[in-house]
Formats: sequence, structure tokens, C-alpha cells
Amino acid sequence: MKRTLLFAACAAAVAVTAVAAPKPKAPAAAVAAPPPASGPPAPGPGDWRTPDPNNVLVIDTNKGRIVVEMIPEVAPLHVTQVRALAHENFYDGQRFFRVIDKFMDQTGDPQNNGQGGSSKPNIPAEFTFRRGSDLPFVMAADQTVAEIGFLKSLPVESQSMQLAAMTKDQKVTAWGLYCQGVMGMARDENPDSGNSQFFLMRYPYPSLERKYTAWGRVISGLDVVRAIKTGEPVEDPQDRMEYVRLLADLPEASRPKVRVIDTNGPWFKAQISRVRAAKGADFTACDVDIPAEVK
Repeated sequence: MKRTLLFAACAAAVAVTAVAAPKPKAPAAAVAAPPPASGPPAPGPGDWRTPDPNNVLVIDTNKGRIVVEMIPEVAPLHVTQVRALAHENFYDGQRFFRVIDKFMDQTGDPQNNGQGGSSKPNIPAEFTFRRGSDLPFVMAADQTVAEIGFLKSLPVESQSMQLAAMTKDQKVTAWGLYCQGVMGMARDENPDSGNSQFFLMRYPYPSLERKYTAWGRVISGLDVVRAIKTGEPVEDPQDRMEYVRLLADLPEASRPKVRVIDTNGPWFKAQISRVRAAKGADFTACDVDIPAEVK
């Protein structure tokens, strides 16, 4: 069945549907460069967290390594599906068949043309999720009726938590923001048609929000995402994902060590304040980088 990724800001519809352990590539160098002497203080040992290796996706491409943190709190069904497909080596060798500069890279189709998917059932839409006080959300902007912040590495917007007292489950509606590096699931006109195809955001594209399920974010390798060859469709030779593995499935001896800034820690909260002061009225959550290290 042909899958079509529809973009509200585009005039035309777009084609879409959205692991034996091979020899993994050498791990990438640390992503986060130390700040300049005149910049903010460097994060201390307590400012970092180690993500769950079952929620870290390692994508080795012919252009380099991309490391993704999946966020099951916002899209549990999508994360479960992607995790299972990666565990089965489903994504190995698949190409980036549609890539638009200043927008996104699309992949995850065994037919490499936007018309295929896996043998697994399609996934119900998870465009939004219910945010409760139990989730580790850090505020970046309070807009009275809405709150913008971060849930782990994912930028998120939600209704004000002041409304939670008036809801049956004591929670409010929230959704992922399509900033650079965010991972989304492709689908056709049916909201519940996500399967295996996904896209990686090269740059922010807010018109996708609440229309496509956001299920993770690139924490290392955004430069690789932006280096993938562009085209609609991409002309041969197309760049490809050589191996896609859960971090937990990689052999211990070759498993990269991954850590990312704790968005609920004091360093990151201070960083939000620094960026907001610098950007002023133009501030968005996409302006705040989340340092990560992969060794």
C-alpha cells in the first residue's frame, strides 16, 4: 500500500509510509565541544544522565553514525515497533529515498521508494500524549495556557498543568515539537497507518506537530543527518542505513558509551535561561541544544 507523507505547508503530497549482530562501525567522536572560556560553565559530572540502552537506537550510515534517544513516554506503541524492527535487523541496508534540504530525511521502507513497510500491523496514531506530574518535564516557557519544555531530549508543548486538576486523569494533553533532530513516523492519509517508515528532521518544521507521531530525537550525528544526499526522489547512488541496532543489542566490547545532559538538572535549566536572554522574543525550544557525548 502506498504511503503518503502529507505536509500542511507543502502544495503537493509526498510518497512515504511513513536487525545477527554485524560488525559495528567505530564509535563517533564526542558530539558536544567544550564551551569557550568566555561562555557558560562546562557541565559537571552530576549534570549528565545515561539513557536506557533499550531506548537508544544506533544508526550506522555510509555517511557516519547517528544516535537516537527514543522516548516511550510520548509514543509507547511507536517505540515498541521501532525497537522490535531494529532487533530483527529490519532496517539494515535501507536507503534514504526522499530527502529535502531544510526539512527531513525519509527512510525505513524495504522497497526504498515510499510504498512499502514491514509485515507488522500498522500503529495507531500517537500525535499527542497525556502529561502528568510524574513525567520529568522541565519548563522552558510558560505561556499561561500552554507550557513549553523538554521531556528528556525531546522538546514538548502541553496545556498548562493548572488544567490537570479539572481532568479525570489529572493530566493534560502534550505533544512533541518538530525541532531539528526529532524523529517522526511517516503515514498515509489514515492517521493510524504508521508502520516502519520514519523521517529525521534536518531543521525545525512546526507544521508537522500534532499531525505526525514524534517518537525520539537525534542526540548525536545531526551533522550526518544533514549530510545525507538530497532529492525527491534521491537519484542513485542513494545514501543508506548500513546497520540499525539498539544500543542494548550491541556486543559489550564494541558498545559506545552514551551520555546526555540531564534536562532536569541545574546546568540545563541555567542554559535555558541563557538562551532565552540571548534570543528574547524570538526564543523557541528549538534554540536550546542538548549536549551529548558518544565514546
